[in-house]
Amino acid sequence: MLTTIIYRSHLADDVPVSILPGMVEKATLLNARHQVTGILLFNGTHFFQILEGPEQGVLDIYGRICADRRHHNVVELMRDYSPSRRFGNHGMELFDLRHHPRGSVLQAVLDRGTSKYRLTYDDRGLQFLRTFVEAREKENYFEVLPADYWDFVPDENGSPAPAAGVTFRPVVDPLGREVTALEAIPDDAPEGLSGDAMYVYNLAAVTGALHRAGRSCPDDMMLYLSILPGTLVSVPDAVGRIVRAIDSAELVPQQIILGVSETEVISQLEAFSAAVRQLKQAGISLSVDNFGDGSAGLSLLAHVQPDRVRIGAAIVRNIHRSGPRQAVVHAVLRCCSALEINVIAAGIEQPEEWMWLEAAGVTDFQGALFTAEGAAVAWPETREAV
Repeated sequence: MLTTIIYRSHLADDVPVSILPGMVEKATLLNARHQVTGILLFNGTHFFQILEGPEQGVLDIYGRICADRRHHNVVELMRDYSPSRRFGNHGMELFDLRHHPRGSVLQAVLDRGTSKYRLTYDDRGLQFLRTFVEAREKENYFEVLPADYWDFVPDENGSPAPAAGVTFRPVVDPLGREVTALEAIPDDAPEGLSGDAMYVYNLAAVTGALHRAGRSCPDDMMLYLSILPGTLVSVPDAVGRIVRAIDSAELVPQQIILGVSETEVISQLEAFSAAVRQLKQAGISLSVDNFGDGSAGLSLLAHVQPDRVRIGAAIVRNIHRSGPRQAVVHAVLRCCSALEINVIAAGIEQPEEWMWLEAAGVTDFQGALFTAEGAAVAWPETREAV
């Protein structure tokens, strides 16, 4: 079994193009020692490479490529497996697109194929190549600055006041230097709860968090709470009890966002949809959390049309390096834009994750990068400004 990795990267600004022939010569020898073959395309700014070979050999070569400081913004577009190589004769062959007409380079690449089946651009890997040559996705090449370009400076005045029995996790607009919402997180549930007992406890935790958060939440601040979807359909008068708790806490329904996780099984979709209608009739907003982590996201969007979706850490982790994750987020953002649904990206840990998502159009974020547990909100500052 052979492994294929396809990636795209950006030539470093301080690296002259004249190094390419020598770089290709050395890479060809190194690839041969690892039994790796493939082709490299260069358009004057970006590289595109297909690597094929035994899995460990390809991974070793790709690890070296990612660590090479002569280029940056390395994005893995595809990792797949195949019974045979597409390009088996060359450790690395360079196609410099500056010296090839667009139409001829596509055929020239096909002519280098060594598969026993005639290569065509129906092949998924070659479709990536064609897209690169034709520059059809160039508007999505977000050039993310190095992590050390930024410092994250704590702002004691921007942090929410603590409350007994509840932890606050801010939602922030980093460039606007604004806390746009507070998430109230109750203490963990006791172990061993299940079924109706778990839902009863969950509702009590949500209403209790509302009471405690009401003392600390500013009047003009949105308050975010997570609730199990089963709680809304299994506990009698769950929505009514939430509305009364909001009133008792001297909050208003329009301040409240209830988040349900996409990863939780919603077995009674019609009953859940009816509960959501009650929430919205009361003025409470709905968010679908961990969007993309489960299997019900698109179905939920069709049935209940939430006011917000929160993309979870499983999707955003290392998104600046992952073409598949980038494609998923682009699709989610286009869908949510068409439905006028706001998007929050949660679980942000690395500056590059934030920068890529900011460039893609996300403005609201959560995560340890901005609010480490128990720490003040930290705003991004360029090192020159600091």
